[in-house]
Amino acid sequence: MSRKHFFPSPEGVVVHMLNSLVTRNQHMGLDIENRVVYNLAHPPSQVTLISGGGSGHEPAWSGFVGDGMLSAAVCGDIFASPSTKQIMAGIRNAPSNEGVILCITNYTGDMLHFGLAREKGQALGYKVDVVCMAEDAALGREKSEKVGRRGLAGNLLVIKLVGAASQKGWAFERCRKIGELGNSQLVTIGTSLDHCHVPGREAFESVEDGACVLGMGIHNEPGLRTISPIPSPQDIIKDMLRYLLDPSDKDRAFVHFSPTDNVVMLCNNFGGLSNLEFDAMVSITLERLKSDWSIVPKRIYAGVLETSLNGQGFSITLGNMTGMAKAMDLSDEDIFELLDAPTNAPAWPKNGYRPVTVDRETEKLRNAANAAHANSSAVHKGPATPPYLIPVLRTACKAALAAEPTITQYDLQMGDGDCGEAVAGVCKSILSNIDAVESNPPSLLALLESISENVEDVGGSLGAILSILVTAFTNSLSSLTLDDSAPLDISTISSAAAIALENLKNYTSAREGDRTVMDVLIPFIRELNESRDVSKAIDVAEQSAQRTSKMKAKFGRATYVGEDGSERSRIPDPGAYAVAVWFRGLGEGFRVG
Repeated sequence: MSRKHFFPSPEGVVVHMLNSLVTRNQHMGLDIENRVVYNLAHPPSQVTLISGGGSGHEPAWSGFVGDGMLSAAVCGDIFASPSTKQIMAGIRNAPSNEGVILCITNYTGDMLHFGLAREKGQALGYKVDVVCMAEDAALGREKSEKVGRRGLAGNLLVIKLVGAASQKGWAFERCRKIGELGNSQLVTIGTSLDHCHVPGREAFESVEDGACVLGMGIHNEPGLRTISPIPSPQDIIKDMLRYLLDPSDKDRAFVHFSPTDNVVMLCNNFGGLSNLEFDAMVSITLERLKSDWSIVPKRIYAGVLETSLNGQGFSITLGNMTGMAKAMDLSDEDIFELLDAPTNAPAWPKNGYRPVTVDRETEKLRNAANAAHANSSAVHKGPATPPYLIPVLRTACKAALAAEPTITQYDLQMGDGDCGEAVAGVCKSILSNIDAVESNPPSLLALLESISENVEDVGGSLGAILSILVTAFTNSLSSLTLDDSAPLDISTISSAAAIALENLKNYTSAREGDRTVMDVLIPFIRELNESRDVSKAIDVAEQSAQRTSKMKAKFGRATYVGEDGSERSRIPDPGAYAVAVWFRGLGEGFRVG
């Protein structure tokens, strides 16, 4: 959890956020005094739908104001309910001749203030009622007996259904009924690595580094239990789904799911997980739903939907749309029509569940291209792989793997630390490749072609440069040995390397003195081509790599590192160092062999 914020206190942050949101969305109006966002296009002939709560959960709820969703959202202070005065302003800013539904997540402050607004509204002659949204499954019936279940991100599915129903012209009571069904057909559970931090707040609670909390809410409130050490992602998801779906758990079996039911899934990022890690958890959830529970959701909504400021967690909501359809005397398709109805609310996931017409001509060409790639045979002509080459390659890769911590440390000082990981990935891929073919190696050209693919798979600029070099070297060696019938000796290899280097220069303007891997590749190949001596070329490569420690970077992220005289300005370029280590390992392999 980070305690660092650009804003030293929460003062003014909510208003700035709302101003930004409304400025970017022309259908929105803002009652700045009462912090109410409302839909300028909402007609009074439709039921008004209002929600809201404490700020800090963005984009909920202001981000869900729009046609087919909320008519207005009321924003309190961070994690604090809006006042009754603010809620009444919300009702005035979204007038309706059909009635007003206040959708409230089940928290004490929200229930009291929205409840009081309902009473005041009715006293003023408004047709107004409340839908309490509460679908948390973590704490169970026993723990939530008096206060009821917490309202979590599943409320957004309720808002989407009710909002779309209102836009279709449903009557007030029917809109309210489908909203109330959310509690009986939705279940949610969250898990977090840590609590969030409120700007300007000194007191805070944290979760120990090696633990996570199952069943955490979205206001830093405690969860069901703390798990230490942190389980694997697969086990975390398995545990969460068990609490949502196990029919034998009488304390938590709030919703019955059968294999024939149509299910929707909503996964919510609490705000602090990277999109990469969050979507990976969504993928694992889908896998476990199918393998463990025979459930394949018909709709999947995922993203930053209802946050806990910078909370490092996520939640899973499952909804039984078949159960909801039966209770409403509708078909499943009617329910999905509401979910799929278009909305200009900016935060609703644009999943694109509209029917798609597949272009058959493109599909045919795609299949043909993939089939040709799968059936393509590697180069089988040319010289045989020398018996010493595979052991030599293995020695070089192991040398680079042993140097990975040093490479990573160098790169952490100059960039983002991924160079060591990339080098290790290349070496592991090559090792796996040569282990598989060692007993019956292909031709040399075929082996080099596959090694080029090993390097290419790693990605990054280093991987791209090395892959181009290996590919160009393979092509040059093929031309020299097949077309010109040159023998496979040091002269031919050196010539092929020199040609490959010239080809590589067409794709990068980096040269000696620029503090890149080219500071090693250029002098190594030059020395090899001039002396035909591998040992001398390796010595030159190592010396060149060390010289990069005195150079200023002219390419890549390292160009942004200041010349501050610190330790980081006296280390070699990580990529150059890694390649020199690999070359030294190559030489050691030849010596041992």
